[in-house]
Amino acid sequence: MAPRILLARHGQTAWSLSGKHTGRTDVPLLEEGRQGAKLLGERLHRAPHDGLPGVEVRTSPLSRARETCELAGFGDRATCWDALMEWDYGAYEGLTPDDIQAVRPGWLIWRDGVPEGESLAEVTARADAVVSWARGLDGDALVFAHGHILRSIAARWLGLPLDFAARIRLNPTSLSVLGWAYGEPALETWNDIGHMAA
Repeated sequence: MAPRILLARHGQTAWSLSGKHTGRTDVPLLEEGRQGAKLLGERLHRAPHDGLPGVEVRTSPLSRARETCELAGFGDRATCWDALMEWDYGAYEGLTPDDIQAVRPGWLIWRDGVPEGESLAEVTARADAVVSWARGLDGDALVFAHGHILRSIAARWLGLPLDFAARIRLNPTSLSVLGWAYGEPALETWNDIGHMAA
């Protein structure tokens, strides 16, 4: 069976709740985020996942992703990987899209990038490294990371340019699966938060 990537976005933080661009600032999970991480873990430890025996687990080193991984029950199997860190938003760190639009009307991160931060090419290269790693495994991968880098990984898994990621939103503590259909890369599941209603 061809390898897949299961993508877990970190739980809710005060900045994600307010819509602030949270790149490298190490914002902690809210209690709601901790509870969501536990619910995600319960889901991944029930059928059909059954704890994902043998899965390769990687996490962003930022605490909101690491703690989500730990609370979901995968901390002892996880390796931190800088490739999974969130986009470095540079001068736009901590700003909301509305804040940025006020000074740069029409701005779209997926097209225009950010000043003093990572370029589109740099984010693409990191996403490509994750895709290449996962496709080289004998089994599935599970990664805990952040909204924009996970959306970037999905775009590159599909062989599409980074700006495709603008079209696929991703909620905190969501589960997504990148897999295959008819031998081609596919979105098997996207932005699934069914466990949050449990």
